[in-house]
Amino acid sequence: MDVEAGRKDKDKKGVSQDLILAYKTLGVVFGGLVTSPLYVYPSMNLTNPTEEDYLGIYSIMFWTLTLIGFVKYICIALNADDHGEGGTFAMYSLLCQHANIGILPSKKIYTEEESLTSTQPVVAGRPGRLRRFIERSIIARRLLLLTAILGMCMLIGDGILTPAISVLSAIDGLRGPFPSVSKPAVEGLSAAILVGLFLLQKYGTSRVSFMFSPIMAAWTFTTPVIGVYSIWRYYPGIFKAMSPHYIVRFFVTNQTRGWQLLGGTVLCITGAEAMFADLGHFSKRSIQIAFLSSIYPSLVLTYAGQTAYLINNVDDFSDGFYKFVPRPVYWPMFVIATLAAIGGSQSLISATFSVIKQSVALDYFPRVKVVHTSKSKEGEVYSPETNYMLMLLCVGVILGFGDGKDIGNAFGVVVILVMLITTILLTLVMLIIWGTHAVLVALYFVPFLLLEGTYVSAVCAKILRGGWVPFAVSVALAVVMFGWYYGRQRKTEYEAANKVTLERLGELLSAPGVHRVPGLCFFYSNRQDGWLTPVLAHYIRNMRSLHEVTVFLTLRYLLVARVDVKDRVAVRRLGPSGVYGCTIHYGYADAIDFEEEDGLAGQVVGALREHVGGEEAARVEAARAAGVVHVRGKMRFHVGKDTRLVDRLGVLLGFYEFLHSTCRSALPALGIPLQQRVEIGMLYKA
Repeated sequence: MDVEAGRKDKDKKGVSQDLILAYKTLGVVFGGLVTSPLYVYPSMNLTNPTEEDYLGIYSIMFWTLTLIGFVKYICIALNADDHGEGGTFAMYSLLCQHANIGILPSKKIYTEEESLTSTQPVVAGRPGRLRRFIERSIIARRLLLLTAILGMCMLIGDGILTPAISVLSAIDGLRGPFPSVSKPAVEGLSAAILVGLFLLQKYGTSRVSFMFSPIMAAWTFTTPVIGVYSIWRYYPGIFKAMSPHYIVRFFVTNQTRGWQLLGGTVLCITGAEAMFADLGHFSKRSIQIAFLSSIYPSLVLTYAGQTAYLINNVDDFSDGFYKFVPRPVYWPMFVIATLAAIGGSQSLISATFSVIKQSVALDYFPRVKVVHTSKSKEGEVYSPETNYMLMLLCVGVILGFGDGKDIGNAFGVVVILVMLITTILLTLVMLIIWGTHAVLVALYFVPFLLLEGTYVSAVCAKILRGGWVPFAVSVALAVVMFGWYYGRQRKTEYEAANKVTLERLGELLSAPGVHRVPGLCFFYSNRQDGWLTPVLAHYIRNMRSLHEVTVFLTLRYLLVARVDVKDRVAVRRLGPSGVYGCTIHYGYADAIDFEEEDGLAGQVVGALREHVGGEEAARVEAARAAGVVHVRGKMRFHVGKDTRLVDRLGVLLGFYEFLHSTCRSALPALGIPLQQRVEIGMLYKA
């Protein structure tokens, strides 16, 4: 009875927590999606639209929301998480964990408990032909990596445009009742609002969502009310447009013009990718509850109301949102719309933080500062450098374009491309990890490939009309990631070819003229697979010495909130006398600085005393008393005459060296005194 009661209490607590999180998702996850009625119709280049045209457009938007928003993301994609993380790079990470298709070793480590509690339905048995082909083909593996990189970069491009178009479209509502308000004034006010929003990001997703959730809830529940009123007043039969035959009639009538208008209707699904990418900030159930109970019905009714109004006022599409708002509630809705547009920008900002964190953890992006803003949710993060770069780009987009319609032209390109990439990666997850039957996979892949492929063909026509901007940003980010990946791959190859085994370490120490000097040395290394970094051999050959007690120290990040103090430091002997290995484990909510208590040296020495005991422990203490030094290797590539041509040109490796010199150190701030730090430089032969 007690067990059953405990289970019921736990279930109740889980349901209540999901409901609270579902409420919070309104302020973060769905902001971009639910505020799309502000700019969808104004972004369409309609010419003398008719009632049939509007019915066809509404039918297209309804089925796009249903198929992509509900079927693809809510029912399928949210299940393809990487231990709670979502997005294209999370799916790539997931594929790398279940098949040998990764190129660089991941820095993400899961605890045994996390591995056992993974929600992924993994198929066991003999690998399929697709998996074997990708594992054996380096070209296929690189194409897969490139696809994941492009998906991530386009999501960031989406994150630049969503805040710009949302806020600008909302503030533009001032020009209706006040025509004297100039466009530069609207642009300046929009830019100032966005700067304020980005300055709030350092307080974390939970606090920001707490602030915006009431606003987004007000927007989510007031716009469909106005939509219902508009349906009743202007066109009660609007829901007949849910029949797909209106889509057929629309394309038969408009032909090429109808295909071009898809570049505007695609904006109705703006922000859908954030449902998946923001998964790390919330939970699958909370996102599903919020979408099905409020977001989806709200959008269906709001677009129906807008369309009903426009059928009776066919030329008002350029201000399709504010014109359909009844005059008595215009100003309250203007305030709600402006605040909702600000909150709506949060979805892609949070998603950008998530994908940057994932790519840094996988070592495919230059190291930037990632701050965990929650003690209970690993995926809730903030990146200062990313935040301020997004802010500058968003403000630049507003001041550069200055018009919501022009930004809309730029917007659709990245929106649908990232969704198409998600479709491709999700298909691979179904085949390689889930073991889904080929017929069911085809039933998913073929319809969505046709749907999203058609949208892609339509938005490509907008590239010259502004669509090149997010595309250029995405390509620039992809170049940064590829340059970093190339340098890291070459570094990994060199270290594997010139590794220092424990046997080799013994030979180096026994060489003539090599001495053991007094003191305690911490030698930082990220290798844990039985061999040590080549910098060690370089150090011993040139210094002709090694400290009497040398500890090879590795910092290991675990996907848990906190690591218990007794489990944080793990030590072991490495063979030669006085040489030890030490791994310091830490969780995402742990403060990894050692300025307090006895410092890093004190904690490691304490663990060594417990591990070795007796005279060996006394020797460690004596070495510490003689002096402590922290050694870190710093490697650079050297381009010689026998270097391959692509490296002699110096473009890729030179770019990597530039990125490596400007990014943050791989070692977090450990509170180590400056006078104890030593860097050993080494040139790698490229």
